[in-house]
Amino acid sequence: MILFPDITSDGATLILWAIAGYGLGSIPFGMVLARMMGLGNLRDIGSGSIGATNVLRTGSKTAAALTLLLDGGKGIFAVVLAQMTAGEAAAQIAALFAMLGHCYPVWLRFRGGKGVATLFGVVLALYWPLGVACCAAWLVVAAVRRISSLSALVAVASSLVWCVVYARPDLVALCLAFTALVFWRHRENIARLLAGTEPKIGQKDAQSDESSAG
Repeated sequence: MILFPDITSDGATLILWAIAGYGLGSIPFGMVLARMMGLGNLRDIGSGSIGATNVLRTGSKTAAALTLLLDGGKGIFAVVLAQMTAGEAAAQIAALFAMLGHCYPVWLRFRGGKGVATLFGVVLALYWPLGVACCAAWLVVAAVRRISSLSALVAVASSLVWCVVYARPDLVALCLAFTALVFWRHRENIARLLAGTEPKIGQKDAQSDESSAG
């Protein structure tokens, strides 16, 4: 299977958007906001991750909400900018590398978030019904099971089903890549889920997961 079956852009353009997508995705908004608002170093708080869930552990709902919006927003911005200037192929490349940038930012020695908020952003920008469906899947699982990591895993895996439902085979391979990346970033959470020790949303635990908006 060709990863991006609709590619028509030249190689140089795609490389440019890979770099741009990675650069935008790698902006650590959670870390920046925590420092600007005097909330401390996220590396010393909770899971040590840079996403909205860990920012929430500082006690600031405002900072957490801003982190969620900005992490999703950078994904949307990367995709929309690529779509407007270089087409769908470049947008898919930008989406993938925005995810990689968030999860493995060079500025933080490749120790980033878990990609869920950025995932929602890029998928909403690529095809909004798919993005809405994934967000809805997260909300349903979170409401029923109260485990953010499980919600994230179900949401990203469901993207493959929604690609079929919405007849978007051109996005299947990309969503498969997203699923593999998010599952890999949640490997420790998966181990705790299997062991029955994964904390629920709202629990204060040193090993608590950073996944609902990582």
